[in-house]
Amino acid sequence: MNALEIRGLTKKFGDFVAVDNMNLNVREGEIFGFLGANGAGKSTTINMISSLLRTTKGEIDLLGKNIAKNIKFAKMNIGIVPQDLAIYENMNAYENVSFFAGLYGLRGALLKERTEEALDFVGLGDKQKSFPKNFSGGMKRRLNIACAIAHRPKLIIMDEPTVGIDPQSRNYILQSVKKLNQMGSTIIYTSHYMEEVEEICTRIAIVDHGKIIAEGTKEQLKTIITDTKEIWVGVKAEGELPLDSLKQIQGVTSVRFEEGVIKIHSKTEVNNLNRIIQQLIRDQAEIRSVEEQAPNLETVFLTLTGRNLRD
Repeated sequence: MNALEIRGLTKKFGDFVAVDNMNLNVREGEIFGFLGANGAGKSTTINMISSLLRTTKGEIDLLGKNIAKNIKFAKMNIGIVPQDLAIYENMNAYENVSFFAGLYGLRGALLKERTEEALDFVGLGDKQKSFPKNFSGGMKRRLNIACAIAHRPKLIIMDEPTVGIDPQSRNYILQSVKKLNQMGSTIIYTSHYMEEVEEICTRIAIVDHGKIIAEGTKEQLKTIITDTKEIWVGVKAEGELPLDSLKQIQGVTSVRFEEGVIKIHSKTEVNNLNRIIQQLIRDQAEIRSVEEQAPNLETVFLTLTGRNLRD
C-alpha cells in the first residue's frame, strides 16, 4: 500500500501556479526525499498534504483514504516537523510535548506515557522541566521532533529538521530518523543538505516549477546524467581566476568557483582533463589538487534544474 498518493495536485495563487498537476506516490516504510530549490513548490505541496492549505484541484490519499474527506483521520496519522520551530519558549519541554500531543486527543495516563516516551526518544528525557529558551539550537530541533511524534503518526513530514545546528546534533537527528523508520513510520524528508538525503533516503523526487521532474533511488537518478562528469581543481585563490578560458574548452558545460575549488562540469565522452590543466598552467593558476568526481545528487540536481538547491 502507498502511504501517500497524490494525483493531479494543483495549487494556484491568482495567476501563479505554485504546484502544477503533480502526481506522486510514497510507499509505506520509505524515507522519501523531497527536494526542490526555494520557490519550486515543495513547501506548498507539504502544506496541502498536512491540510494547512486548500488544493486548487487534485486528490491526496493517506493510507488509502482521501484527506479532504477524512480530515480527522489524516491529522491523527500525520506528524509535521516544520522548518520554523513550533515550540513555546514559556513552557517547559514536557509541557510543550504534552500540549501538542493533547491536540490529537491524548489524555490522562496515555498522554503522560507518550509525552515521556517522545522526550526519551529525542534524548531530552532528563530535560522535562527545562525551558527551550535555555536550549541549544540542536536541542530545540529535537524538541520540535518530539512534539510531532508523540501521537505516533504513520506518516512524518520533516521539513529541514537539521537547519542551523551543529554536526553532532545533525547526526543525532539523522539517526533518529532512521530509528523512527525502523519502528514503522513512513517519512517524507526535505533538506538543503544533499549529503543527508544521500545517507538516509530510499527514494527521492526532485520538484521544480511545481512539477516532479525526476524520481527514483539515488542510483537511478544518477543514471540520468551519465553523460556528465565533474572535475574539481583546488587552487590558491589570489587574483582573478581563469574561469572564462576554461568555459571555452571542448566538452565543458559550466564552471564555478567555491571555497578554493574550481568545479568544472563536462561531457563524459570528451577526454579534456589534460587541456583543462594546461589552460590553468597557461593562466598561471597555482594548482593544489585535481579530482574527478563521480556523479552525486548535487550534480543531478544542478543538471536537471540549472540552479543550486539553496538558490
